[in-house]
Order: sequence, then structure tokens, then C-alpha cells
Amino acid sequence: MNIETLHIGMKVRHPQYGVGVVKSLTEQTAEIAFEDAQRTIAPASSDLQPAEPTAKLSELELPLANLVRDTAHAVVGALGLEQQDVLVEGLATRWQRGTLVMQPAERSLQPKEVPLETFFHKIVMIRNNLRVLEQKVNASDKLSDADKFDLQQYITRCYGSLTTFNVLFKNKDDQFRTGGQGSGVCRPPA
Repeated sequence: MNIETLHIGMKVRHPQYGVGVVKSLTEQTAEIAFEDAQRTIAPASSDLQPAEPTAKLSELELPLANLVRDTAHAVVGALGLEQQDVLVEGLATRWQRGTLVMQPAERSLQPKEVPLETFFHKIVMIRNNLRVLEQKVNASDKLSDADKFDLQQYITRCYGSLTTFNVLFKNKDDQFRTGGQGSGVCRPPA
């Protein structure tokens, strides 16, 4: 193994010392912390091997930003960190194919136009993320009941602020309510 393939924090396997973690690198050697001691190893002259899966990308014709984005999305999905959008019946019929126009007070400035479907999707995403936040707060074993109650009050206020956009929802059951929308409302501490 050559020194160029190593990086700090990488796990490696040495035939005599076992698995270790690379702590520092020089031009010829690597300081590796093994279970019994930290040792200086010359990777080129030892039978050092990666102790974790590695990948080599060559001749890949893809912008780096796309590779990183696609990889991040795949990891987030595989770990189940991002909840899929909860299906909402949708935007009220009268708003479909409509446009949100934001007109600056200064008439010489350009207004900003956003399709209402796009704006509605953003509102629904905020609601879904608030629901997940509320569930995580209520399920946390690290927060005291008083802390949960305090955080729940902020979440409830967010729902209250978002009731302005209830006019966009086709179904009343999908609208924001000030009592919160999640799986359970935290009770005040006794």
C-alpha cells in the first residue's frame, strides 16, 4: 500500500498489529494507533491493507456536484433519516395553476412570481418537518418534561403562524391547527 492512499482517520489492517487508525502522515510513514500502542509504519514496505471498504472512481463522466448530491440522497434514504412527503389531497381547485406574486413597495423593482403549486409544496414540507420535530421532541428520553413542554409551545406557535395558508388546502383535515399536528401533544409538567 502506498502512502498516497492513506488518510487521517482511515482504518487499516497490519498483519502483525491488527486493526489501527491512521493518526498522522509524513512523506514516507504513517502514525497508526493500534489497540496495544501507537506505531510508526512505512506503508510501502509493510503489508498494510485497508480495514474498511474502499472505492475507486475512474473515467466517471459526471459533475462532482451531481455525484455528491446523488450519494447524499441515497445515504439519507437508506438510513431512513428523511420522511417521505405525507400525501396531501392537494391544492384547492381555485388555486391550481395560479401564481403567487410578490410585488416590492418600490414599483421600479421586478416582482417575484412563484407557481402556487411550488409554494404549496414548500408549505406542506414545512408542516411535515414540524410533525417530525414534534414527534422527536415528544419521544426524546434526554429532554425533561418541562423542556418538552417548552419546545412544544414553540412548535404550536409555528402551526399557529402557518394557519394563514389554510386557504390553499383542498381538504380541511390537511390544514394547520394551533394545537399541533403530530402524534401527541406534550403535557405541562406537574
